[in-house]
Amino acid sequence: MKYADIQNLSDAKFKRLTGVPHPIFKQMVAILEKTMPTFGRPPKLSRADQLLLTLMYWREYRTQFHIGQAYGISESAVCRTIQQVENTLVESGQFTLPGKKKLQASDTLIEVVIVDATEQPIERPKNTKRHFSGKRKCHTQKAQVIVNLTTLEIVTTAFSEGKKHDFKLFKESGQGMIQTITCLADSGYQGIVKIHKNSQTPQKKSKHHPLTKEEKAVNRALAKARIYGEHVIGKLKIFRILKERYRNRRKRFGLRFNLIASIYNLSLGIK
Repeated sequence: MKYADIQNLSDAKFKRLTGVPHPIFKQMVAILEKTMPTFGRPPKLSRADQLLLTLMYWREYRTQFHIGQAYGISESAVCRTIQQVENTLVESGQFTLPGKKKLQASDTLIEVVIVDATEQPIERPKNTKRHFSGKRKCHTQKAQVIVNLTTLEIVTTAFSEGKKHDFKLFKESGQGMIQTITCLADSGYQGIVKIHKNSQTPQKKSKHHPLTKEEKAVNRALAKARIYGEHVIGKLKIFRILKERYRNRRKRFGLRFNLIASIYNLSLGIK
């Protein structure tokens, strides 16, 4: 499949196929044409087709061998193309997240954030204990996102092996958000109030202390707000590379996750 074959699709169908809106695709192509290195033999694929190849790899997560056969290039050429496209987009500076400073600034406009973590299965690693998740009963890697509830924009991320507890990852990531920001979290972040006083987590019942009607109502209201964080993570996972068993080297996982999160942020302004 080449870009010439799909460029006339409607915006809805184009996004359904590639995972990104057409205007953002054109913006990414412009960056590649301007800054991507051109030395050596001319590539068989245009910059638009190289970007489309990369997006289809993220979107479908087929093997690089299968993609190479579809585009008429070698498996190693597919690997080089994907990495060059990813590196060029990141180095352009146009696909970055707001970052921790947005949460730490005294003049920030952010009022409420949602913190949530998601786990993704990985291939069996050499160090099995660090990556074995008791929650998923398999080897995983973890990604944490902090979402602005008002705009649904992803502010910052953090990553770790699957064994690490959600709350421990939050502490070690050193978000340091100012106290005027309200932080909403699930029961995996019990104790977050000790670090950030303006935080809310569900109240848990015990054998001798069942929840009252008022406490259940508070939990339901909190769940209705936190569900937007789950929706954001779900939109990232339309790219199967963030959902299925991760087969690549884990050192590039953070780069790819942040790049896809940045594309999602840019998509929020496009209707």
